Amino acid sequence: MFDAELPAYGGLQVSYYTVCKRKLWLFSHGISMESENENVKLGKLLHEDSYERKAKDILIDNKIRVDFIDGGSIHEVKKSSRLEEASENQILYYLYYLSLKGVFVDGELHYPKENRVKKVTLDEDAREKIESIISHIDEILKMPSPPSLDSESKPYCRKCAYYDFCYG
Repeated sequence: MFDAELPAYGGLQVSYYTVCKRKLWLFSHGISMESENENVKLGKLLHEDSYERKAKDILIDNKIRVDFIDGGSIHEVKKSSRLEEASENQILYYLYYLSLKGVFVDGELHYPKENRVKKVTLDEDAREKIESIISHIDEILKMPSPPSLDSESKPYCRKCAYYDFCYG
């Protein structure tokens, strides 16, 4: 497998695709609001304080960054399960990416505040889902401007780093 055939996205972009296409476009075009957002800072703190004995933030091919690897699985630590589909798609993307490199592992999503772990496996349905997401990300990023806002904000929009940009 040649690196040129590997997807060019990071897991965060897959997560953003699931949550908000506009956020995906803005982030991917260098408009980043995360550095000052309190919720992002809290998530980073939780990540740093959880699983202290594990080597963290493992960067693969300068494209994907997994929280940690243990027991032949990749692991992602999340603040809450509120956006679980986005978190699951993110880790599925990592599993997909690694599978293209000939590395076949499973994943686990960790929610330390909820004392919960969810196992994630890349089966054929998940592979097709990720390939579809990648295709749609390609289309969104080719747009000359960000996708328009939905007529109403979603319940999680108020905590988003881009809220003021979109609704302010």
